[in-house]
Amino acid sequence: MTRLVLAPMEGLVDWRVRQLLSATGGFDLCVTEFIRVSQNLFPAHVFHRYCPELLNSGKTLSGFPVLVQLMGHDPDLMGENAAFAASLGAPGIDINFGCPSKTVNKHEAGASLLKCPDNLYRIVSAVRRAVPDNIPVSAKIRLGFADKDLFLDNARAVEAAGAQHLTVHARTKVEGYKPPAHWEYLARIREAISISMTGNGEIWDLADYQKCRDISGCDSFMLGRGAVAAPDLASRIKVFESGSHLPKECWADVLSMLLSYCDLMAEDGASENHQAGRIKQWMALIRKSHAQGSTCFDEIKRIRAIDELRAKLRHDMTLPENQKQDVPIAAQ
Repeated sequence: MTRLVLAPMEGLVDWRVRQLLSATGGFDLCVTEFIRVSQNLFPAHVFHRYCPELLNSGKTLSGFPVLVQLMGHDPDLMGENAAFAASLGAPGIDINFGCPSKTVNKHEAGASLLKCPDNLYRIVSAVRRAVPDNIPVSAKIRLGFADKDLFLDNARAVEAAGAQHLTVHARTKVEGYKPPAHWEYLARIREAISISMTGNGEIWDLADYQKCRDISGCDSFMLGRGAVAAPDLASRIKVFESGSHLPKECWADVLSMLLSYCDLMAEDGASENHQAGRIKQWMALIRKSHAQGSTCFDEIKRIRAIDELRAKLRHDMTLPENQKQDVPIAAQ
């Protein structure tokens, strides 16, 4: 059975987005934004800020587990923080070796660690030793830093260190998020290791999913920008794999989800600027999958007052043409 994981996306996929997207029913697992471990053992409130699901047995309100993701270069500190996260109820610990951020990589974290497989081995080993045996440890990597020369060595290092699962973003750090994703490398990694594996990168629609599945041979996939751009993508993949078809969501459904996001941010005390900024950020990605997205983004991008922005979204929801099945930009 196909397994779908909601990717952590710094500055976008926070707990509110996890709650909304997991409620669509297509995802099996979520991962938090990375918690940057550099100097200290964090107190509980830091973990709760990134992962309030820890107060709900480590699950979203829809009942899907949420792994706590850590990122750092010090094995001992990573182990200590992983152990504490587990004691707070984390159902699993994920280690980020894939972040391409320049700031992160200047400080020996994220994808910069892919330059030496021993970095991965030492960190994963320390986390595995520190965490109870019943708590799974996983890691996310890219195909390399500047090139792909070490892609198999890095994957094998993660496995040898005791991780139960590996996620691979099918690009290097230098390639960032530029198309294409090199799904053929996923097949080679999958054949070289014995632990389970998730493929990630450039899955925007059903056609991309099918190509990635066929080329990589994976049965587990992480959806990031594609799931944010098309909130029903995970559900449509699951229904497709069951041999049926789920119509693409209508535009009113998309706007309803954005309004729910506003409500969750307001309940949590987010400022108007923050709320408006996040809605525009989400809409900027939605443009890739929904024909109405570009027009809507152009209309809201200069709106600063959150009440005005909400009113615009509510008005568009009531238009008869937006109650019908959405028209995709490309074949979905």
